[in-house]
Amino acid sequence: MTENKRITILGVPVDLIDKEAAMARFEELFPQPGVTAVYTPNSEIVENASHDPALKELINSAELIIPDGIGLVYASRFVGHPLKERVTGIDFLESIIAYLADHGKSIYFFGSKPGVAEKAAEKIREKYPALRVAGTHDGYFKPEEEPAIVEQINDSGADFLCVALGAPKQEKFIYDHKEELKVHGAIGVGGSLDVWSGDLKRAPEFYQKHGLEWLYRFLQQPARIGRVMKLPVFMLKVMFQGRSQEGLS
Repeated sequence: MTENKRITILGVPVDLIDKEAAMARFEELFPQPGVTAVYTPNSEIVENASHDPALKELINSAELIIPDGIGLVYASRFVGHPLKERVTGIDFLESIIAYLADHGKSIYFFGSKPGVAEKAAEKIREKYPALRVAGTHDGYFKPEEEPAIVEQINDSGADFLCVALGAPKQEKFIYDHKEELKVHGAIGVGGSLDVWSGDLKRAPEFYQKHGLEWLYRFLQQPARIGRVMKLPVFMLKVMFQGRSQEGLS
């Protein structure tokens, strides 16, 4: 089995990987015992993790840490270990879904507002008729309800779990229940279910190709200004710390 090469950006690990290599690695890991955890940090999450040891440890625990954000690509060049491309969580998840459909495997959609996961599942099945959807659950629950949700996921017999609770809540759910879950893989996917259901419009291709999806989201939701401003803070920190503090493993 091939080994992951990981770089650190602000001390936070990210796999030095492109989409093709990430999918090849996933296909190696998925049949193995245990849960293959896939996290998709962007610049904001890396910035948060840089001063949150618990979040950093959580990210480091994943079998695959996908660079979902153009800021990570720019930062990787600055620290001397350039990423070939960003690998967006929604696109990587769709590659996983295609793999699951081709191999007769099933998926469980968990997260977002009531009804959204069901709508997303319907849209995805239109594109991948062979995909088996084991079940769905919305993202509105109390902490004490988590064991029952884990039981529902396990009882569904799902092979793969898609968690759309927003970062870092989705990653924490996977991390906290990794030993209990019977799925073979799980990913945190943010707003992917909202996009697939049609409740949220994804950025046009121009924005996607130029790494400007964050700008499109801001134009749609100006209240995100606080989150958007973390990108320049992130880049300034990378520039200030320089290459000497970053590494390759």
